[in-house]
Amino acid sequence: MNVFEIEELEDVLVIEKLSSKLVVHNDEVNTFDFVIESLIEVCSHTWEQAEQCSLFIHHKGKYAVKDGDLEKLRPMKEALLERGISATIE
Repeated sequence: MNVFEIEELEDVLVIEKLSSKLVVHNDEVNTFDFVIESLIEVCSHTWEQAEQCSLFIHHKGKYAVKDGDLEKLRPMKEALLERGISATIE
């Protein structure tokens, strides 16, 4: 492998690390309707997207509802937390 190929590989790895995911965790407190409404308002999901995400969250225990850079995801995470919805950035 020459140096150019190694540099390309390193660039790809850096790009992958910059992409983060906003993950919502299941709980026994919030209703489906409230989670759906929150995903629409906070994450700009369509109703259908929010409904599908809420079903994945319920059945899998958690689900990445949005991906992007940290600056975009942090305010969304904080808004969900303020609503009592458990969310992390991974």
